[in-house]
Amino acid sequence: MPTRTLGVLGVPSSAAAHAPGLERSPAALRAAGLVPALERTRRRVVDHGDTTLARWRPDPPEHTTPHDVHRVAAVLQEARSALAPVLSAGHVPVVLGGECTVTLAVLAACADAGRDLGLVYVDGGQDLQLPADHPEEPIADSMGVAHLLDLPGTHDVLAGLGPRRPLLTAARLCFVGFADAEEDVHGLVPSVRIPASTVLADPAAAAHRAVTAVGAAADGFLVHLDVDVLDMFTLALADIPQYRSGLTPPVLTDLLATLAAAPGWSGLVVAEANPDRDDEHGTSTRTLVGLLEAALTTS
Repeated sequence: MPTRTLGVLGVPSSAAAHAPGLERSPAALRAAGLVPALERTRRRVVDHGDTTLARWRPDPPEHTTPHDVHRVAAVLQEARSALAPVLSAGHVPVVLGGECTVTLAVLAACADAGRDLGLVYVDGGQDLQLPADHPEEPIADSMGVAHLLDLPGTHDVLAGLGPRRPLLTAARLCFVGFADAEEDVHGLVPSVRIPASTVLADPAAAAHRAVTAVGAAADGFLVHLDVDVLDMFTLALADIPQYRSGLTPPVLTDLLATLAAAPGWSGLVVAEANPDRDDEHGTSTRTLVGLLEAALTTS
């Protein structure tokens, strides 16, 4: 059976982030050889280019909360539109952020195409913060899943991004690899949760459990990867680092390989890889590219 074509799209934005830097990630991944690496996975690859670059800018919270939310929404709407030809061509989207919020655009585009995907959220946190609960940190990047689920108090321009609201239900969401404190402080999100400690013990089993958890999704599942799921001491690239509590690169490789080999795998988002965290040789970015190549290589 022929393998499916991967469709690469870059979304070079830090508009939703805590500070600039993430807008450089798609270019850094390309410069590190991501597209040739994906071609070595024995899959056909089509590069669909990048959306418009959007660098973080100050927009005080008395103007909008979350920070710069209307510009964030504009970035996501452009990405949503850019994904339409990727999906109509039958390509499996490989989307290069940018920030975690780009996953809203991917699920919105899939819904536009009539596809109802689940979400395996491989991330050091859960991104369930609500604007009213965190006035000291009004950053959309930490609120993406809250908006996907249309939780109370989320902003209409993000929660209403797609053709339906909510874009995702808790039953079709699984959090994998998180090491932060529980973010569902109001008990609104009864999703399956597989913490970093469990993934470290048996990454393949964790992946199988995640696939089962989102199995009710009619059209497969999307994998969201925030590189902050990795221990910063093992790969120095995350925009918001965590230390001595995350996954290791070999564990993440095994986890992603098992997820990508599952019949329902329908796309990958790579987010939060900040080139400013890397050394002058781009060592960590090249390591991430090698990790993705290993994980996506078909047998």
